[in-house]
Amino acid sequence: MQDGLENLDEDLSGLKPPQWKARMAALAEEHGMYQPLGDKHFATFIDQGNTLLVTFETMQGIHNLSDQAQPLGFDLVKNLGWSHMCVVSDGDTWFREGRIYGFFDQLIDDGFFDEFDNVIFYGAGPCGYAAAAYSVASPGATVVAVQPQATLDPRMTEWDDRFTENRRLSFTDRYGYAPDMLDAAGQAFVIYDPYERLDAMHAALFARKNVTRLRATNMGGAVQTRLIEMEMLYHILSLAGSGKLTDAAFYKLFRSRRNNSFFLRNLLGRLEREDRGVLMALLCRNVTERMRAPRFRRRLEEMKKRAESGEFRIPEKR
Repeated sequence: MQDGLENLDEDLSGLKPPQWKARMAALAEEHGMYQPLGDKHFATFIDQGNTLLVTFETMQGIHNLSDQAQPLGFDLVKNLGWSHMCVVSDGDTWFREGRIYGFFDQLIDDGFFDEFDNVIFYGAGPCGYAAAAYSVASPGATVVAVQPQATLDPRMTEWDDRFTENRRLSFTDRYGYAPDMLDAAGQAFVIYDPYERLDAMHAALFARKNVTRLRATNMGGAVQTRLIEMEMLYHILSLAGSGKLTDAAFYKLFRSRRNNSFFLRNLLGRLEREDRGVLMALLCRNVTERMRAPRFRRRLEEMKKRAESGEFRIPEKR
């Protein structure tokens, strides 16, 4: 814990939204800055070290993902001494709001981002879109975006039918098309599950020389949640802040999926749909040797019976 930051350990989970917002404002003003940005958005800034993490988060996501209802960046502030700016929305707005444009314009004019040695932008889903789009305010920054949308402009992504109620939002004015906004980034990393078809299609739109697309296979439609469960997200952002995040480093961390029940169930389900008997047997054998998993044990017995009937042969353990 960095000196003077003890109150960042405060549990905010029991507060109602107006109280929570007021307490967030008080904490930010004590350690840096609070900026209201209209009815649905605000920004907080905790001023600490020479590395700045900029996160885009929703109020609902903060409460769902944190036991203490704290923004994702607070742990990095407390443990690594980073500075942290959090831009918060009430609901999924994709941060398409003139006051937010003006806020980042003012930060640029003030040379705010120039005061830091390293700047990292982070977000997931609609917040991942925003992290990519607003990163243009800090040329050379590193961007980590989980399942980001490139745009909701129906002329570009009419194939995405998930957010039809938000298509009236303008994605063609300032800070608009997220992949283009990454042209000024030093490095960007887009994390997604290639089996989530619409997410994969958006990820393809981010193809740039400075963008590394990281495939988090069988993580489903809530990749950020899975990364937090596997205690990966903190390490990913830490590596990004030190310039050490690479595809090799990511996939080394991603080995922790071997102990994640969601991943294992998702993988088993895919093998079942494809009727890959040998692979199902090998997966179930591996899991039951390492974990208490009744479902996998039952399925292993089924695969052994199918193998005994001559349907396929299960390789011997090496």
